[in-house]
Amino acid sequence: MQIPIFQTPMKHYCDRWIEEWCLDNGWTDLFIERSNNYWAFPPGAVMPEPIPAQVLHIIKAERGMTFEEKFWSISAVIGTLVAIISTYIFKCPMPIIIAFAFDAVTAAQLELEDI
Repeated sequence: MQIPIFQTPMKHYCDRWIEEWCLDNGWTDLFIERSNNYWAFPPGAVMPEPIPAQVLHIIKAERGMTFEEKFWSISAVIGTLVAIISTYIFKCPMPIIIAFAFDAVTAAQLELEDI
């Protein structure tokens, strides 16, 4: 059974970015418990630990937006532009209201969750 895209959290980190950080810092056996929740074995440890939130925020600041975040951001902008034109042409506020709702959901999904 496939989960609809709006019910899955947006990926804020590219798995490759986390793998590179693990290799550079000696962490091994990276695995993803759930979306945006990464675990690995620190150097010399026998139990996996979550990748520290500070590290994830630093990686995010260095690397920027993921493809998924860029896609949804661009979709929101294009949808808003289409809604503005449609509202003007049809003299009806519904397209801009729908665009506002879509933009609100997109903006909420773009927010980083503090772990």
